[in-house]
Amino acid sequence: MAQIKNMTAGKPGKLIFTFALPLMLGNVFQQLYTVVDTMVVGKFLGVGALAALGAADWLNWMMLGIIQGFAQGFAILMAQEFGAKKYEKLRDVIGNAGVLSLLFSLLLTGAGQLAARPVLLLLQTPETILPDTLLYLRMMFLGVPVVMAYNLLACILRSLGDGKTPLHAMVVASFTNIALDLLFVLVFCWGIAGAAAATLIAQLISGLYCVYHIRKIEILRMVPDNFRLNARLVPRLLLLGAPMAFQNCIIAVGGMILQFIINGFGVIFIAGYTASNKLYGVLEVAATSYGYAMITYVGQNLGAGKYKRIRQGMRSALLIALATSVGIAAAMLLFGKLILGCFISGTPQETAMAMEIAYLYLAIMSIFLPVLYLLHIVRSAIQGMGNTLLPMVSGIVEFIMRTIAAILLPGAIGQTGIFYAEIAAWIGADVVLICSYVVIAKKYLGQKT
Repeated sequence: MAQIKNMTAGKPGKLIFTFALPLMLGNVFQQLYTVVDTMVVGKFLGVGALAALGAADWLNWMMLGIIQGFAQGFAILMAQEFGAKKYEKLRDVIGNAGVLSLLFSLLLTGAGQLAARPVLLLLQTPETILPDTLLYLRMMFLGVPVVMAYNLLACILRSLGDGKTPLHAMVVASFTNIALDLLFVLVFCWGIAGAAAATLIAQLISGLYCVYHIRKIEILRMVPDNFRLNARLVPRLLLLGAPMAFQNCIIAVGGMILQFIINGFGVIFIAGYTASNKLYGVLEVAATSYGYAMITYVGQNLGAGKYKRIRQGMRSALLIALATSVGIAAAMLLFGKLILGCFISGTPQETAMAMEIAYLYLAIMSIFLPVLYLLHIVRSAIQGMGNTLLPMVSGIVEFIMRTIAAILLPGAIGQTGIFYAEIAAWIGADVVLICSYVVIAKKYLGQKT
């Protein structure tokens, strides 16, 4: 049964860490979707297929980012109503969020199908990998309603302080994904389409698992009236969700510009970049978990009017997150080549060249990882206080910094200069977010409650 957690009482550091831990484990299993797809494709279908998967990354990430942005934005209001113990309003928020999510998922499905090929051509995706890349994207975009449903359901549970049920859902789905990957790719020989199908079926199972447990939560007994769009609620939900979706979208556009430049460096470079980029989620896994925890923690305490606890939680979260980032960075620097070897295959020369590219990128990201973790904590705290516009501005700055660095650095220091574009984006966003936090915190955190 779902485990609801009230985060308005108890030690902030302990609450944030214990809430984030199952989310972290869940994110690890969710990353297995990507990692296993990449391993199976890279090892059994070759460097060309791996490059095709990589060429789809940012466009696929844009769609996922828009979905997650809306779901996480909607969850902010859920956490606030739960913290205030306004359960009838909570049910209305969930019902309205569900209807909006359905509408957006249908719109995104159509937009994705129409835009996939033109965008890939615009990015100058190499002709040798274009068919596989397009096939993978079309299949993933057909599954947008499934992905939207899972993300909303998981966010509902997290807003109520339940991080364990999404974890269990991810465990079940991840093992399903692994089994189906091997079946569809190795046995049925469906190629890259099999990897996409395995991911979507696994996501559907995780969503159904969440539905099963949400139905057991007494305060979430929904009635038809809860699903009627409310003229008061809809604008509030859109004001929270739309900026977060746009923030993720603009970040992804910057990533696609990055991909456009990388596509000009050849298939081997794309494959090496892809191998490390697939580990980006592993590097970030704890950061996103702490971020989810902070949104819920800050949202609940804001709803309860306990402003002093928000400030205490912020200090604790920063210490925990920075210590975690140092540990992950050390592990990647020590064992990175061993891990990357699971993704890369081909002739000895191709493998060696791709490995050199991949490890250099992984090492650079690892060294600067604390910068990324600071970004997630501060951004999530601001979002939890109900302000999604300033984090959106930070996303625009990320886009600008990533684009400028991607255009200028390769010409200045060579192809590997592209790897520093991501670091420049993190630093730019941190500057905006830290300044924003100092300003917005005065509204709440200067109070003594």
